[in-house]
Amino acid sequence: MSGTLYIVSTPIGNLEDITLRALRILKAVDIIAVEDTRHSLKLLNHYGIKKPLISYWKEKEKSRAAEIINKLKEGNSIALISDAGTPGISDPGSFLINKAIEENIQIVSVPGVTAAIAALSISGLPTDEFTFIGFLPSKKSQKMKKLNELSREQRTVVIYEAPHRIIETLKEISEIFHGRKAAIVKEITKLHEEVIRGNFPDILDNIMGTKIAGEYVLVIEGLSPVQNKNIDEALIELHSLMKKGFGRKEAAKKIAEMFGISKKELYDISIKSI
Repeated sequence: MSGTLYIVSTPIGNLEDITLRALRILKAVDIIAVEDTRHSLKLLNHYGIKKPLISYWKEKEKSRAAEIINKLKEGNSIALISDAGTPGISDPGSFLINKAIEENIQIVSVPGVTAAIAALSISGLPTDEFTFIGFLPSKKSQKMKKLNELSREQRTVVIYEAPHRIIETLKEISEIFHGRKAAIVKEITKLHEEVIRGNFPDILDNIMGTKIAGEYVLVIEGLSPVQNKNIDEALIELHSLMKKGFGRKEAAKKIAEMFGISKKELYDISIKSI
């Protein structure tokens, strides 16, 4: 009989953010599959947990999945953990989980902390509906396309970002998400946790004066029905000006000023609406 695959959430910073159930499972399983042995040993050693480990970092996830599935078929119980948070959520794990489903292996969730939910809960922005993106594409053109799509999203948007890209991303979002409120959460649950709330120009000024380190969670206000209506009306006016001989950029500038919206956002949306 096959063993059970446990999907175990682990702390995203503070080692105390782990459930009693997660500790019990980690102590009970035969094997623990980890993203990075060096990182996970800090947690396991802290709680005195000594088990055989299998590493399955992103580049090795597919090849190691077969090994893990075979061990499950042999009857071993295995806990799957990532460096932080929940496996499969912007972390390796989903490939293995799908393979286990294909093999009819029992999968049990052992939930816990997730950076997206933790940041959303303290953002001060609407939490009844939200869209989680994870990390934006690394390629510039794909990234801008994604941001333009998200600019029309009426639900709260949650994005992860790395320290080496945070300033660039904030500048791009500031141009596209004109006038939106946001909360930027840095190093959540860690010693230097910080939350910056406000509009993007203020957030940019604030963050430029801080040490850029650790991962960031960006929580962005969705497009209000009024803003959405303004953009639709602005598009009508823009196309009207273009029919009169105005160039797209010139028309976008004039209409954006009239409606108090982002010139770049209006220009980009107008191209898509052709």
